Amino acid sequence: MRLKCTISKCLILFLMASSLQLSAQQVIQTTASGDTIRSIEILRGNSLRLITIDSVTSLETIAGNVIIREGLTTFYCDSATINRKTNIVEAFGNIHINDNDSIHTYAQYLRYVGAERMAYLKKKVRLTDKKGTLYTDDLEYNLRTGIAIYKSGDRIVNEKTVLTSREAVYYADTKDVYFKDNVHLVDPDRDIYTDSLLYNIKTNIATFIAKTKIVGKDGSIINTNAGTYNLATGEAIFTDGASFSDSTRSGSARSIAFDKKNNTLQMQGNAKLVDSVNNITVLGGEIYADMNVNSFFASRKPVMIIHKDGDSTYIAADTLFSGLRKYDSLERKVFTQTDTLKTTLAVNTNDADSSIRYFIGFHNVRIFNDSLQAVSDSLHYSTVDSTFKLFGEPVVWNDKSQITGDTLYMFTQNQKPKRLYVFNNGMIVNQTTEGMFNQIAGRTLNGYFVDGSIDFVKVKGSPAESIFYPQDDDSAYVGMNRSSGDEINVYFVKKELNKVKFVNDVNGVLYPIRDIPSDKKELKGFKWLDNRRPKNWLELFE
Repeated sequence: MRLKCTISKCLILFLMASSLQLSAQQVIQTTASGDTIRSIEILRGNSLRLITIDSVTSLETIAGNVIIREGLTTFYCDSATINRKTNIVEAFGNIHINDNDSIHTYAQYLRYVGAERMAYLKKKVRLTDKKGTLYTDDLEYNLRTGIAIYKSGDRIVNEKTVLTSREAVYYADTKDVYFKDNVHLVDPDRDIYTDSLLYNIKTNIATFIAKTKIVGKDGSIINTNAGTYNLATGEAIFTDGASFSDSTRSGSARSIAFDKKNNTLQMQGNAKLVDSVNNITVLGGEIYADMNVNSFFASRKPVMIIHKDGDSTYIAADTLFSGLRKYDSLERKVFTQTDTLKTTLAVNTNDADSSIRYFIGFHNVRIFNDSLQAVSDSLHYSTVDSTFKLFGEPVVWNDKSQITGDTLYMFTQNQKPKRLYVFNNGMIVNQTTEGMFNQIAGRTLNGYFVDGSIDFVKVKGSPAESIFYPQDDDSAYVGMNRSSGDEINVYFVKKELNKVKFVNDVNGVLYPIRDIPSDKKELKGFKWLDNRRPKNWLELFE
């Protein structure tokens, strides 16, 4: 009788030990809070032991090639212990969690709370969704919500993109990862440094939610407080204040949109673009720049500032455009440009720079410099000779003199006027101290400046005409001289018209100061336009 009992017990123990190898299933019921009853199925293991702790608690240990399944989630490990009362699984060695064949998690240690479906993993933890991989040594993974958290620092690798941080939260459903504390993103094109970053593994889009610095491999730097960056396409939108810089330019705006593929950027809201090569700053409500051709287009009350030798020239217009005119090796040595008078001007460009920057202003052009102010409908400016070409009722003021014409070229040097050419209907008006107006008009005006002030003007016409108020030795005005001729040479002293010289077919009359006919005081087309004159540089921003 005792022998039979012993054989029966041995048989029972043998069946329990071998039942897992025969793929028999043992079911442990687990109840999640507010959820339906779930079950853990033991699919395989080389050995099984049942350890009784007390009258209500027992532990089931499984060792060797362990496979456990809960719904669509399968657990693999070297060994595991299951607490039936608490529904907690503790697993050791080569752990692999296959969550519906979409998320795979690996580690060396696992504590799984079945009621909450919470997995606590340690040592060489790796979570992958076949797109990106998370690495850490301590991970909390909620299998119900698909949310994984690490707080001890590590990284996520997505193809060639690597993100490291002190903390991170991974969302399996959306493929989003929220990184926090000492975040560093590295890929072949850039390094990103921030304190908080949202990154989508599927789309490869980074969303900035804190102060962020982006350093390109080309040396460019972008600073922003918020925005999105598609690391795959290079398209980005930086908001809440952004700035950038590279070897030749820098800029800032309330928001900046960047397209790396086309190498273009669009800045909006208090936009500022600085060309450090040409010492030019552009301000406006919106600026579009094409870095491939090194051009920009500014609108919404743009103002361009040209800095040189401690002086600044301010230019405003409805729209401003700047580009580069390139020359080949032969054209660089010398090129010619012909003005409307068919006069050819040779300009030497035999230097290392194979391009010349030019600027165009459209509509409502205004220019302010301490020594020169101007308005016109449109503008062309070139750095090759520092020439302002004004079109559409241009007006230029220098000290007490006003110059008008159909088209006006102003050559400058060190931000000061040097030469002036006026084509068709040219007129220069100089206001005297007594409020009278000296006037010289002709088909063309050729003016020359000394130290930024007008010094000499040659007027040609058919005929050229003038109204001049001569003075005696005591600087008293003696009358008004109204004359005409083929050519008039005008001389200035101390910013005022001093002498007028006529050449060929001279015809004129001198009226006493008290007997000047009212209809003779103005030449045809005379207008004193001081109300249009910019009085200071601040006016250009209005």
